[in-house]
Amino acid sequence: MKILITGTSQGIGKAIARLFLKEGHEVVGFDRQQPSIEHLCYIHYRLDVRDYESLPDIGEVNILINNAGTQNEEDIDVNLKALIHITEKYGVQDKIHSILNIGSASGHTGSEFPEYCASKGGVVAYTKNVALRVARFGATCNSLDPGGVLTPLNECVMNDKSLWSQIMDETPLKKWATPEEIAQWAYFLTVTNTFCTGQSIIVDGGESINYHFVWKD
Repeated sequence: MKILITGTSQGIGKAIARLFLKEGHEVVGFDRQQPSIEHLCYIHYRLDVRDYESLPDIGEVNILINNAGTQNEEDIDVNLKALIHITEKYGVQDKIHSILNIGSASGHTGSEFPEYCASKGGVVAYTKNVALRVARFGATCNSLDPGGVLTPLNECVMNDKSLWSQIMDETPLKKWATPEEIAQWAYFLTVTNTFCTGQSIIVDGGESINYHFVWKD
């Protein structure tokens, strides 16, 4: 199958792309950064997902994984509006098998920055909307909503002993996920799963049970 993944140069997106390649799929990646994956079945487009005019015609897409995201003043434009545009362009069509939106546990708890929470909460609602529309193709659409993940974007708290201790106090399993763990969930929800749809799966080590948010000033 052909898999389109946004945000593949690092972190969760890179781990998901590598897993799909390992399983023999063709992967197309979109990212603002240079490619960090070299594989015969990987094609990389360096672009900004908000630049709708630059989005390429890549032909049939069987699985779409919306992973590209940010955590700054661009939250609504990148995390929600661009995700919607990408999905409508590549995902809502009769060759689609599955769509997965990478959300956040904060979209459920509200325990993070205001626009970030709003953008991820929007993803939860939009996921249900898309699931209803692609069901006629026999396709699923879900969101995978992680808590803390060990990625470069989170190093500011991962490397701060005091903040890390506070975060672990709020996390029942006393650890964060690796990108590879999240990739396994992504693969399950898009390939193995054929019946769960319109759902938002929180994978956060139990952090959302506590409803507290710890971050660097």
